[in-house]
Amino acid sequence: MSNQIQKLKGGKRPGAGRKPGSTTRLEETIVIRIPASQKPVVSNLMEAYAKKQRFDQARENLDPVEVFTLPAQHLHRISLPLFESKVPAGFPSPADDHMEGRLDPNEYLIDQADTTFFVTIQGDSMIEAGLMPGDKAVVDKGKIAVVGDIVLVMIDGGFTIKTLAKQKDGSPKLLPANSSGKYMPILIQEPMQFQIWGVVTGSFRRFRQ
Repeated sequence: MSNQIQKLKGGKRPGAGRKPGSTTRLEETIVIRIPASQKPVVSNLMEAYAKKQRFDQARENLDPVEVFTLPAQHLHRISLPLFESKVPAGFPSPADDHMEGRLDPNEYLIDQADTTFFVTIQGDSMIEAGLMPGDKAVVDKGKIAVVGDIVLVMIDGGFTIKTLAKQKDGSPKLLPANSSGKYMPILIQEPMQFQIWGVVTGSFRRFRQ
């Protein structure tokens, strides 16, 4: 009996140790010994590695924006006919009653020229918000973003356009507008670098040259 008790006290017991998946790390961990003086170095390396993993995971949902363009230095006033949406097929005469007025595209798209710039949409994460690849999004960095706005943000050095929302704790959350399941919401957490660069106020595109 004593021999059996002794054996139970020693060695690795079935089911002992930390259960798989009980840690917050993505990979299995091992125990290693390092000089105490090297602990800060290893900690910095692990933090850099963890940051890269977070960036790589977030980048899958970023649908990044990389092309920035400023408005022309001097915006010229343009006045073009504006027809009501009920205009039938065919091109009506400006003398018809269908003309609502005249529209200046610059004034319609740009509120403040000195705080506005354009970015080119490159992916399809916001297609259900009407932002298609190749579209020019109008971004106003002078507007204060609120929940529900489409915003241009920087996350860990990468730019993307998403809809601004909030998590339960009040932290920002970025939502795609693509129901295919290809893109997931981006939850902003420490120590991610996050900054709102502007509010998307509109967009435009060309169908042919």
